[in-house]
Amino acid sequence: MQLSLFDLPWWAYALFALGTTHVTIVAVTIFLHRHQAHHALDLHPAVGHFFRFWLWLNTGMVTREWVAIHRKHHAKCESLDDPHSPQVHGLRAVLLEGSELYRMESSKAETLSMYGHGVPDDWIERRLYSRHPTAGVGILMIVDLVCFGAIGLTVWAVQMLWIPFFAAGVINGMGHYWGYRSFATRDASRNIVPWGILIGGEELHNNHHAYSRSARLSNPERWWEIDVGWLYICLLVRLHLARVRSVVPRLSLGCVKPHCDGLTLEAIIAHRFDVLARFARSLHRTAIAEASLTAPGSQRNKLRMAVKHWLQKESIELPEAERMLLDQARHSSTALQTIYVMRQRLIDLWSRSTATQEQLVRQLEDWCLSAEESGIAALQGFSRKLRCYG
Repeated sequence: MQLSLFDLPWWAYALFALGTTHVTIVAVTIFLHRHQAHHALDLHPAVGHFFRFWLWLNTGMVTREWVAIHRKHHAKCESLDDPHSPQVHGLRAVLLEGSELYRMESSKAETLSMYGHGVPDDWIERRLYSRHPTAGVGILMIVDLVCFGAIGLTVWAVQMLWIPFFAAGVINGMGHYWGYRSFATRDASRNIVPWGILIGGEELHNNHHAYSRSARLSNPERWWEIDVGWLYICLLVRLHLARVRSVVPRLSLGCVKPHCDGLTLEAIIAHRFDVLARFARSLHRTAIAEASLTAPGSQRNKLRMAVKHWLQKESIELPEAERMLLDQARHSSTALQTIYVMRQRLIDLWSRSTATQEQLVRQLEDWCLSAEESGIAALQGFSRKLRCYG
C-alpha cells in the first residue's frame, strides 16, 4: 500500500532535496544578504515576498534577526563583539555550533534594535513570519511526509541542516579562517574557492568584506571567479524584477602619470583593499629576503610567516610573538623598516578624514617620490603602478 503521493527512484529524492536547498541558498544570498542587509539591489515586491515565504518555510529564520546579526558582524568583525568570528570563538565552535551562536545573538534586544532597521514590517511579517517562525518548517515537514512518505523525513532533515551547516558554519567559519585573499581587508575574511556555486557565491567572502555594498561578489578583474548569485541577479534584472544599486567599481589603469592627480587619488581610495593586496604581492619577496637576513636559522621560518601575515593585515593585529619578531627585524633592516613605514603611510591616505583632496593628492605624490627614491626596486615598481590609476 502506497503511503505517499509520489514513488520516486532514490536519485529523484536527492535531486529534489538539492534543488530546494539551492533555492534556499539563493534566497539567503540575494534577499537576506545583498538586498536586505546591504541594500546592494532592489527587488520587485513579488520576488521579495516569495523569498520571505520560502525562507520561513525552509529555515524559520526571521529577516530582522538575520540582518541585524550580519550587520553587527561587519561592524564588529573579529572583535569580542563579533557574533560568529572563528578568530574569537574558534573554528570548531563556529563550524559545529554556528546556529547556536546565531540563536544566542538573536536573543539580544540591543543587537536587533541597533542593527535590525529597514527590514519588512508589514502585517504578514508581524503576525506570521516573525511571530511563528517554526510553523513554516513544521508545514514543510508535513508536505515532505505526504509527498514522499517516510523518506520525506530524510529530505526534510537535509533541508533543515543545509543553512545551519553551510551558512552558519562554513561561510562564517571557513570564510574567516581558510582560503585565499584577493583584498587586504582589516579582518580575516577569505575566499574559500573561486567558484561560488554551492553556496550561491558566498564562497567569495573576502571579496564581499572588501566591497560589502556590492551586489556582485566576484572580482570583475578575475574572470575565473564565478558568483552564481550574481548570475541570478542578472536574470532578474533582465526580467525587470530587480535593480542593481551598487557593484564593485572597475579598476581603470592608464599610462604612467608624471604627477598624481585627483583621479589617481580617487581610484586608489576606491580600490584601497586591492592596492594593499598589490602592495603585499609586489613587496612580498623583498620583505621576506630582508627579514631572512636578520634572523637566526631557528627563527627564520617564524619570521617569514610573521612578515607574510603583516603584509596582509595590520601589525597590531598579529600575535604577540610574531609582532616581536617583526619589530626586531625592522630594527635590524633599513629596507624592511622602509617597507613598513611606506605601507603605513599608504594606509594614512584614506584614514585621514580631515585632510582636503588637495592635501591628500600632495601626500600621495610625496609617497610616490619617497618610494622612487628608496632604492628598493620592488617599491619603485609599485609606485609606477600607482601612477597609472585613474
